[in-house]
Amino acid sequence: MEDAAIIQRINDLVAEEEKLLETPKHDAARVRELEVMLDQCFDLLRQRRAKREFGLDPESATPRDAATVENYEQ
Repeated sequence: MEDAAIIQRINDLVAEEEKLLETPKHDAARVRELEVMLDQCFDLLRQRRAKREFGLDPESATPRDAATVENYEQ
C-alpha cells in the first residue's frame, strides 16, 4: 500500500468520525472503532516513513493489531 493510499484512508476515517460526532446521539462504539483504525493507519504510515528514512523497504511495514497501537505511551 502506498503512502498516498494510507493518507486517503486517514482522511476518509476522519471525515466519517467528524460526521458522526456532529450528531447528538452518535454511535460511541463506532467512533471508538474509527479512533483505533486511525491509530493503526498513523502507525503504519510512521513505520513506512521510518523504514524509508533508514534505507529499508517501506513495503515491509505491516499493520499492527489494535491492542499494540492502543497501548503505546504518549
